[in-house]
Amino acid sequence: MTDTSKIARPRGTRDVLPSEQPLWQHVVRAAEQLCALYGYRPISTPVFEETALFERTSGAGSDVVQKEMYTFEDRSGRSLTLRPEATAPICRAYVENGMHRESQPVKLYTVGPFYRYSTPQRGRYREFWQLSVEAIGSADPALDAEVIQLYDVLLARVGSSGHELQLNSIGCRACRPAYVERLGAWLEENAELLDSATREKAATNPLRVFDNLDAKPAEVQQALGEAPVIGDALCDACREHFGAVREHLDAVGVEYQLAPTLVRGLDYYTRTTWEFVEPGKGAQGSLSGGGRYDGLVEEIGGPPTPGVGFGAGIERLVLSLEESGVNVAAPAIDVFIAVDGDVPRTRIAGWLAELRGLGVASDADFASRSLKGQLTQAARLGASSIVVVRARDATIRRVGVPDEEVALEDVVERLTV
Repeated sequence: MTDTSKIARPRGTRDVLPSEQPLWQHVVRAAEQLCALYGYRPISTPVFEETALFERTSGAGSDVVQKEMYTFEDRSGRSLTLRPEATAPICRAYVENGMHRESQPVKLYTVGPFYRYSTPQRGRYREFWQLSVEAIGSADPALDAEVIQLYDVLLARVGSSGHELQLNSIGCRACRPAYVERLGAWLEENAELLDSATREKAATNPLRVFDNLDAKPAEVQQALGEAPVIGDALCDACREHFGAVREHLDAVGVEYQLAPTLVRGLDYYTRTTWEFVEPGKGAQGSLSGGGRYDGLVEEIGGPPTPGVGFGAGIERLVLSLEESGVNVAAPAIDVFIAVDGDVPRTRIAGWLAELRGLGVASDADFASRSLKGQLTQAARLGASSIVVVRARDATIRRVGVPDEEVALEDVVERLTV
């Protein structure tokens, strides 16, 4: 017997319906235009990669590797993973395709789907779309400021307001180990003030106790507020780099708040880290996060190469715009052809083909509606011109203009003048 039960979309995924597409496309197109304006070129990488790419770069103790990756064996027994983020794949492509031999920095961006197994929540899905912007091959702090400013400008362009930029530096390989050792000792001494999840992170990677700080119990947040902060342990080079980033942000008018406990959830980040957030929404208020990753390319077999970039969720930003009342009108069609009486459908098909070939967005009735129903459909589609076709002639109707009676052979010409 055939199974006719309904099949629903998998948990943690969503359909972006036609009515939702205008705002979605508004965000994506603005991002693509802005990236081009800043000199960033589009790149596409596979949806799945060798699992080792993420295990090596993200860190075996990260939540992404331990809990969130969609990993599977293919028919040849190779371990593959649906990409949970974009930076490592883009850096892999940078190395594999010899982009380190191009003029540096190589400035790239991508927009596409990514995958993490986590609890679905506000604006957060297991399949999610993300804008990722990466500048690889330069340690210049001005580049940190540029990619930060790019997203700040994007928020303004799409109509977002009320967000806040949080900024920190998490040091480098020279100064961070001593801080991590000091932090680990503090966490051990104050373990009774922490919840089990935080104690578990403290045992594997002390720096990660600050991950998603806003989502932790209030008493744990209060306790961690007394922990040593990395800003007090930066080496001279990191302190100078962070100061230069701040100077460049000040120069271009990007406001920020220093966030001494802000860290990133992946091992490859160094020095500058940042996050754009909506205050008051906790862990669900993050719009974008990024940072510098000066050792990542080397980790995957490339030459020592600095880099900086960010990832920004499309769903989160679209949701934020919806909640702020930002509306984007659906594109209207130019011409709707309505039929009154017995008219050969082949004639209508010919007109549609000719109009579309000339770049005129056109449609007609395909549901055997009455003339009244066809006119209602034309209004729904926002048609700026309506052609009512009869057996011997036609009427062209335009808003604010008297109806025009035309011969059938003149319809297309009159619609394109």
